[in-house]
This record gives sequence, structure tokens and C-alpha cells, in this order.
Amino acid sequence: MVCFGKLDYRLGERDGSGYVGVFHRFHMCSDDYYLRLAVGSDGAVVLGTGATFGILLAILFTHGLVCSAATSVLARLNIFYVVVNVGTTVAAIIALIVCSGNNGTRVSTKDAFTLFENNSGWSDNGWAFLLAFTAPMWTLTGYDSAAHIAEETAASLGWLLFIAASYATTSVADILNTDLPLPMGQLFLNQLGKNGMLAIWSLIIVVQYVTGAAQGVDASRVVFAFARDNALPGSRWWKKMNSYTQTPVNAVWLVMVLSGVCGLLGFSEAALSSLAGAAVIGLYTSYVTPIFLRITSGRKNFVPGPFSLGKWYMPIGIVSVSWVSFIVVLLLFPPGSTVGPETMNYAVVIVMAVFLFASISWVISARHWFHGPVSTIDLADDSNTSLEEKQT
Repeated sequence: MVCFGKLDYRLGERDGSGYVGVFHRFHMCSDDYYLRLAVGSDGAVVLGTGATFGILLAILFTHGLVCSAATSVLARLNIFYVVVNVGTTVAAIIALIVCSGNNGTRVSTKDAFTLFENNSGWSDNGWAFLLAFTAPMWTLTGYDSAAHIAEETAASLGWLLFIAASYATTSVADILNTDLPLPMGQLFLNQLGKNGMLAIWSLIIVVQYVTGAAQGVDASRVVFAFARDNALPGSRWWKKMNSYTQTPVNAVWLVMVLSGVCGLLGFSEAALSSLAGAAVIGLYTSYVTPIFLRITSGRKNFVPGPFSLGKWYMPIGIVSVSWVSFIVVLLLFPPGSTVGPETMNYAVVIVMAVFLFASISWVISARHWFHGPVSTIDLADDSNTSLEEKQT
């Protein structure tokens, strides 16, 4: 039991560290607002880092209000999230393909799928190609979201959007050298013109906002679950359920406050990207650890549930563990071969800090009182147990 308690505690720290990095989604939303202001004013509006941080705080405040709503309200909002997300993505795909064709700037299928440009900062093309695998890892996370709150995703549409962007991009270097805060905005501006770009970007802002709200709900449920197991400082506060909404409102606002504090890292591009990379590493490490145990020491002890991979668990598990091991190493590298304080990737520092904190706290304190997740299943003999009694 001690062994499994230690594993649960460390996995909780890693998964939690990943979701604290959810502020990166909020930061992107504030950048989207700034981009629309810059394009709409033809460059007349120039916001500094402080103003962008102010937008971030405003977004976090409104997200806190949304995420504090009752579960029934959030369930209806999730349907809206899906419609907006899928609809905007489909519209962006069609717009890029059609407009690039009308403008005569659509590249050939051969170039879209095979043309290689090294803009990574590394001179070796092979290494630059490998680092390109890290880009989708920043977005393809949150697989465990359904375990915290039901949420639909549309990852395949994101892949199609990448393909559409490849057809519409004549020069990656020109897009990267834009004066706009986000290169993707320059691509839409080139292909759709100012009015078209502002229209599609307004929808993208809505998508980023609702996605940030969904991530805020998700992160707050992670905090609540960990606090319910009494594994966080001040757990008795974070695991409380609001009597009116029946949602963990305290956990919601803790996430928003921590996201605002992390948002200060936006003043440093190196710190911002390092924390985002560390969040991805934390999430994927928490995903792959149970898989690793399943294909190693847990082969004889594993009890299959209603759904099982059967005999395919071993090859699929080996591929999963191998891929995560490979991609985690890549996520620790800086964006270029010439490294300085402003270009260094500090993800390894953040990851090791979380690992050391979890390990030391386990040895000193947590091993004496943390015994794994608290059961939330109502048994026949405790069907009358109140919610407050279950939380103590």
C-alpha cells in the first residue's frame, strides 16, 4: 500500500504540475485579443507586456465566474464549446483552402507534404525535423479530461487545419518574421485580407476563450480531487463544495489565482515557453507511468475492467512508453543551438523541482498520512453518509 500511495502522490504532483500550466491557454487568449486590436487598427494599437497581462487578468476573472457555475450549466456550455470549436475549425480550413486557391498562392500537394524548411535555429536538418514533433504535443494533451469532467475534443480537425495551413503557406520564413504577435494571424491576413482575417480571428478568440474556460474547469477538478485525498496544503479549503452550485468554487479560484501568478512569466518568453513545455512533460509522464507498470510489474496483478485491450496491451503499451520517452527528451531541448539566458529551455529545472518537492515531501511527511485516493463509491451501508462526512 505504501508503494502505491507513493506512486499516487507523485503522479498527482506531475498531473497537477501539468494542469497548473493551463494558464498558457489563458495567455494565448490575451495574445489573440492583442492581435485583433493590432490588425483592426492597422498597427496603430501597440500593447506592451503589462497591458497584455491586464487582459489576461480580466480573462481569468470572467473564467472564474464561468467555472464556478453549477454542473448542469457547465454541461450545456460544453455543447456550445464543441459547436464553436468544430465550426470555427471547419470554417478556417475551408477559408484557407479556398482563398489561397483564389489568390493563386496555394502550393502544390507535393510542396505541402514534402517541402522542408529549417527555421528552428538548429543547423542540422535531421534534428530540426525531430524537434518538429514537439509542436503537436503542446496541443494534444488533456486525454484524461473525461475523468475530471465530460468534454469533447476534435484533435483530428486540428490535424486537417495544419494541412490547410501548409497549402496556404508559400514561405514559412515570411510568416515567422511578421510584426504581429502570432504568425498564424499573418497567414490569415495574407490569404483572407483584413476583413476576412478579422472575422475568422474573432471566432478564434471565442474558441480560445471557451477552451480556456473548459481547461479551467478541468484544472479545478484536478485540484479538488487531489485536495479530497488531503494531498495539498490547505486541502480542507480546496475540497469544499459550494452549497448552491455543488461545484468546488474554492478550487476554481485557486486555479485562477495561480494562473495569474504564472502569467507573470509572460514577461519572459523563455520562462513562458519553459513552463508550457514542463506542463506537457508532466501530463505525459502521468499518462505513461501506469502504462509502463502495466507492461512490466503489473502484468500478473492487473484486473481488467469492462474495457480491455486484451492481447494488444503489450505492443500498444511498448509503443506508448517508447514514444513518450522519446518526446520528453525532445521537449527539454532549447529552440536553437546558440543558447543564452533568454533562449534557454528551463523545463528540466521546473520538472526536477516538482519531482524533488514530491519526493522530499513524501519522505518527510506524506508517507505517514497519504494512503492513496479516497473512495467516492457509495456502498450499501453508507448510503446515508452526507457529502460533508465524505470530505473529512
